[in-house]
Amino acid sequence: MGDLLRKTGLLWLCLAAGLHCFSARPPAQTARRKTPYRVPRVNAPVKIDGVLNDAAWKQALVLNVDIEVQPGENIPAPVKTQVLLAYGPKELYVAFRAYDPHPSRIRARYTDRDKMYSDDYVKVVLDTFDDQRRAFEFFCNPLGVQGDAIQTADSGASTDWDAIWASAGRITPDGYTVEMAIPFSSLRFQKTAGPQVWGFDAVRSYPRGVTHTIGLFPRDRGNNCYLCQADKIEGFAGADPGKNLELDPTLASTYSQYRPDFPYGRMVKKDFKVEPGLTVRWSPTPNLALNAALNPDFSQVEADAAQLDINTRFALYYPEKRPFFLEGMDYFQTTVPIVYTRTLADPAWGLKLTGKIGRGTLACFSVQDRQTNLIFPGSQNSQSGSLGEGSLGSVLRYRRDLGKSSTLGATATSREGPGYSNRVFGMDTTLRFTDRDTLNLNAYGSWTKYPGSAAAAYGQPEGLFGGYAADLMYIHATRNWEYYAHYQDYGENFRADLGYVPQVGFTFLDTGVLNNWYSNDPRHWFNRITTW
Repeated sequence: MGDLLRKTGLLWLCLAAGLHCFSARPPAQTARRKTPYRVPRVNAPVKIDGVLNDAAWKQALVLNVDIEVQPGENIPAPVKTQVLLAYGPKELYVAFRAYDPHPSRIRARYTDRDKMYSDDYVKVVLDTFDDQRRAFEFFCNPLGVQGDAIQTADSGASTDWDAIWASAGRITPDGYTVEMAIPFSSLRFQKTAGPQVWGFDAVRSYPRGVTHTIGLFPRDRGNNCYLCQADKIEGFAGADPGKNLELDPTLASTYSQYRPDFPYGRMVKKDFKVEPGLTVRWSPTPNLALNAALNPDFSQVEADAAQLDINTRFALYYPEKRPFFLEGMDYFQTTVPIVYTRTLADPAWGLKLTGKIGRGTLACFSVQDRQTNLIFPGSQNSQSGSLGEGSLGSVLRYRRDLGKSSTLGATATSREGPGYSNRVFGMDTTLRFTDRDTLNLNAYGSWTKYPGSAAAAYGQPEGLFGGYAADLMYIHATRNWEYYAHYQDYGENFRADLGYVPQVGFTFLDTGVLNNWYSNDPRHWFNRITTW
């Protein structure tokens, strides 16, 4: 326990020093001034069919998406693209005109959701709180196949999130068109009666000899904050998400029979069960969501893609797809994955609250699980097991915005059952001292006790034992150079039973230098050369 306190105390001391440096030197301001584009409100309905002939589009804001940002560096785009924006009482309307000199080369397939990223596609990025830390992304290929994600400044984009929205696309003689209708009830945004300002980007992916990424504004490769560079749109006064109350009742039953004198004789009743369930989702404000579930039925959730477990030493990772757990999932994400809701296998009930309050985000849940599945980690492999008893799993996380794009967070998790407990507490921060310097620090301590039988069966310590985990990453990145150092230290007794930590008992250190050469001439024999 003394080693745990020493390790985590040292890292939290580093965190305090980093915060002192942050307060002494605020992040540099983006030089390019953002004057918001005004999005008009329309009252005429929009039919989402991929044909831009509705009267509302004649009133819409029209912006040119005309800057290639990859692989070219802020050069004129090879094709013309326009994005159109308008909003109604309950929806944001988005349309694209994507021109193409060779429509026969357009890549478009009917495929599963979030599986169209190798096609031609367009997307919009909406930073609805204009806080440069979190944004909603909506994608469409030329046939209207959808993709959606939540991008965070700390952990990148996650496609696990799925929203309810409408889209359609059509290939035309001069390219393709796309229409989107995004309900305000599928978004989280500021609570205000007046106009709102959102961060905004529109992107087109144009895959031909190379994949050209075309954006609305020039990108500074030496700026570590993408959302800080985004353009702004203004409007949405009186945006109404509605009551945003969703009730999902379920009823499942099983009836089984058997032959007492197998294989002869009559079938007689063996068992009959009826299991009602209810899942409720309610947003008391546009930026808060409350979820509740009682005996939820997840039988209609998309099945997991098959994974091979041959010659694998550590537990496989499966993405979360259950709606109750997907709501606000990005709020729980940290560099050390101490929250992984797939460990909760068969919930009897659950309560969850997620949202943004002022300059902070709050996320918490409690779930009563009928069984306790565990990952017992080691340095060379992990074991999977079950305690055979139910447990109560709870998580509380709060993250505070600092400065322009930095954050400081704290997380506590608890899982408890008969003779068993696991608790984790720690802090994390992402500090952007300048547009080029980023420090990411996570430090956690855990306290665990397994039942004696489980400890003996899986080779775990007896009684209450403590562990620690730390992850430190520093990056200095400019347009042409990057210097980084990454340090990880996972004590052999660290356990995060509500998370995905299949390996412990190791120390990792990586440091390096990277250099880029860019060519802005599309006729040149290279676009970018990287050495490291």
